[in-house]
Formats: sequence, structure tokens, C-alpha cells
Amino acid sequence: MPAHAAHHGDQEIETLEEFDATVSARGTLSGFRVQAVDLTDRTRELLATDTAGAVFLGCAMRQNAAAKVRADGALVFPPLPGLPFDPYRGLVYSPDELFASLAEGGYEATPDALSYTWFQRTKADRDVFSSMLRAVHDDSVSDALDELLVGARVVGVMGGHAMARGTEAYEGAARLGRTLARSGLTVATGGGPGAMEAANLGAYAAPYDDEMLVEALQLLSKAPKFTPSITDWAGVAFEVRTRWPKGGTSVGIPTWFYGHEPPNPFASHIAKYFANATREDGLLARSNTGVVFLPGAAGTVQEIFDNATPNYYESRGEPTPMVLVNRAHWTEKLPTWPLLQSLARGRSMEARIALVDRIEEVPDALERLES
Repeated sequence: MPAHAAHHGDQEIETLEEFDATVSARGTLSGFRVQAVDLTDRTRELLATDTAGAVFLGCAMRQNAAAKVRADGALVFPPLPGLPFDPYRGLVYSPDELFASLAEGGYEATPDALSYTWFQRTKADRDVFSSMLRAVHDDSVSDALDELLVGARVVGVMGGHAMARGTEAYEGAARLGRTLARSGLTVATGGGPGAMEAANLGAYAAPYDDEMLVEALQLLSKAPKFTPSITDWAGVAFEVRTRWPKGGTSVGIPTWFYGHEPPNPFASHIAKYFANATREDGLLARSNTGVVFLPGAAGTVQEIFDNATPNYYESRGEPTPMVLVNRAHWTEKLPTWPLLQSLARGRSMEARIALVDRIEEVPDALERLES
């Protein structure tokens, strides 16, 4: 899965390389949308190129270039200084981007933590401008995520954040992520700690031999949870990434709504949102190959029925496969399975749901439900 999917037909320019290629090949930027590209060193090109009808979203440029493109009739939304995030970003996040400054200043100094602090402050102020910026940011992230996943077979892995490193459950979730990634699927999770991190870790480990995951799990057990120190929890994850730098790709889709839950560093592509509802709906909607539900609490139960609702109303016989893992958890502790069965009875989704006892059964269950 590339860091950025080409999409030349839709008039969007999101990297300096795309900008240069478009100017060279077409000789015009008329009608294009240039998104979060630093154009301070492209003044000559901007002055010499037609930009009528173009839109520049958060693109830094010199004053004379900005005056010229405005005179052409382009719309210019300038960068907004002082924000810990770019509302016009053209690509999803990377772990290195969100955790920048972790080693120097601890988690509190990272863009991830600073964005959460900004969110909490502006949400309390009920600032309409800030709420608009959050909406623009989340729409930009959704656009970038859609471009990233073009043609991908995505399997969602859901589960609770409480699952600790060093446990059998965490190891099992990691092995599941590795198996799914090795089968050619793109693993997508809620992007947080616990079961979500484990699945992303497994996908990261997929290109390496099996012993790598064993050693990585041992290293991670030094900081089992993200409390009391997110700095220590994230730091040991980056130790793993440094030791094995060529990990496999996967997607994490977390939210600043739950600011106490940091994103995990093993998702190579992170689509982080301010709006949790947008994030949850988007994660499930993009899991086009199936969704696996590991044991969890309220959030995971909500995700089960968020996914069941469109499946219930699916009239073409193509519901998304759903696999719930751990019979005792979903029939006794949180008896979600009986209700899901009742909803599915007599509908096309009935043939697309399964309950399994062990994580090892998941790949076969997904294959069976897809056929």
C-alpha cells in the first residue's frame, strides 16, 4: 500500500512532485486544487502559469506569487499559523509525524498531544471558527484516506483499549494481524492501544520471520499499558520500530475525541479525526472485506451494531462479513451474539456472521463468509 495513491484525473495536487509534474505536462493550473503544498520555492512557476479557477488550500507562497494568483481569479486559503495541525493536509498522518519531539520533550510535546489540548480548549470555548477548522481537517483526512485505500482489500479489526501488552490475548491479536496481512489484506483498526495496537503490530511484523514478533512482544512488555506514562509506552514501541525499521503497512483510524487514548505507532498510515462519529463510521465503511470483533466493552459493542445496521438493510445480498471472537465474552459476559443472530435471522446478513472461540479460527471464518 503506497503512502499516496495517484489520482491525476481528479484535479488534486497534494505533493510538490505532483505540482511540478502538472506544470510541466499541462502548462496550466487552471481548475486544479493544490492542497497543503509549500510553494515558497515555486514563485517563478506561479508567476508564469495560468491559475484561473484554481484553489490553493493552505499552501505557503511568497507575497508576489499570492497576489498574482489572486489576480488570476484563484482562491487562496493561506496557512494558519499557531495551529498544532494542518486543516488542509493532503495526506494521512505517519507515526513519526504525530509523535515528533517524543524523545526530546515527552508525549506532552508531540503534535498529537498538542492537537488534543487545542481541541479541548476550543471545544469548551464553542468557537465557531475552530469548529470549522476541525470539520475541514476531518474532511481532508477522509479524502486522503479514500485515496490511500483505492483498490485495497481492507479488513477491520476491532477490540478494546484495555488489552495489555505481555498478555496471551495481546499476542493472539498480533498473530491475527500478521496472518491477515500476509494473506494480502490491509489491516485497519481504531488506531489506539490494546487490541488495536496488537493487530497493527502484527501487520508491521508480517514481512519478518516469526521470531521477530516473539522478540518484539518481549520488548513491548516493558510498558504494558499507556498509563501511567504515554511517553514510556510510545517510547518502547519506537524501540521496536528502530530495531526492525522495514515493517509492513496497515491503517489506524483513531480520534482526539478520546484524548486519553494515544494513537499506536505500529499503524504505518494514521487517519486521525476530531469527530469520533465520523471516524467510527468511516472505519467500518472502509472495511470492505470483513470486520473482526475481538473482546471489548462499550465501544466495541457499539461498533458491532454500527456495522450490523447497514448489513441489516443491505438488499443486494452483499453484507460485510462479521466475525466475533471469544464465545464466552459475546454470549455470557456481554451477550451481544444472541441479539445479532436475532437481527440477522431471515436476512441476507445471516450467512455473513460468525462466532468463533479462538483467534486462530478467524481467517477460515472470513474465507467461508466471503464465499
